[in-house]
Amino acid sequence: MSERRPIVGIPADRRFIAPHPFHAVGEKYVHAVARAANAVPLLIPVLPEPLDIEELVACVDGILLTGSPSNVEPHRYGGDPSRAGTLHDAERDATTLPLVPRVVAAGLPLLGLCRGFQEMNVAFGGTLWQHVEEVPGHMDHREDKAQPLDVQYAPAHEVRLAEGGLLRRIAGGAATVRVNSLHSQGVRVLGEGLEVEATAPDGLVEAFRVSAAPTFAVGVQWHPEWRVMSNDFSQALFAAFGAACREAAARRQATAGRR
Repeated sequence: MSERRPIVGIPADRRFIAPHPFHAVGEKYVHAVARAANAVPLLIPVLPEPLDIEELVACVDGILLTGSPSNVEPHRYGGDPSRAGTLHDAERDATTLPLVPRVVAAGLPLLGLCRGFQEMNVAFGGTLWQHVEEVPGHMDHREDKAQPLDVQYAPAHEVRLAEGGLLRRIAGGAATVRVNSLHSQGVRVLGEGLEVEATAPDGLVEAFRVSAAPTFAVGVQWHPEWRVMSNDFSQALFAAFGAACREAAARRQATAGRR
């Protein structure tokens, strides 16, 4: 019998597809978990009455926090009210923000991408710029939505990987890698216990890890899930996450066997 693949929980977005609310996850994220992380993706609904966190943690071997068109509600980090027309997802916030520290405390791997990266920062007490492009000295990190997706998700700038950091090891020792850039929000104040793993040319934090986490716990501002199997660094990042999930599954199985 082949070894059971680890289960990676993916909290969904709650979106209205007229006239009903649906719980949705982009296929590119599901594909990246199944192919590059070699794990079983399990979509987690974000109900108005959130599911019990302990039950969720007991069901999975890792968590992936995806990107999304919505932003974390600014009251979650003491920010100014959003501008009119900003998309939010209060139900997702209510599920993911308390889930993040619990996943880390449980020793389960965690990977946050774009919105997920921002959720991790807020969950550890950090704050966000809502419009990085308007902050003096910072680049415009947004995509041109008038362009085809291949252009929007194309590499946009380099990030410098921290010397001695996890991402530099995953990158085979490379000091820089080129990444895509599709965000307006960004880290303003780094959350407690987060260690910078990568920065953009303007100094914006582009990746971090949870320094005290006993296993893989990383957030990146870019989108490595996009055509993951055609990008060596993205593939290696998901492979490292998947390997940590397999180790977590093995620990869980060993613990269950001793009972």
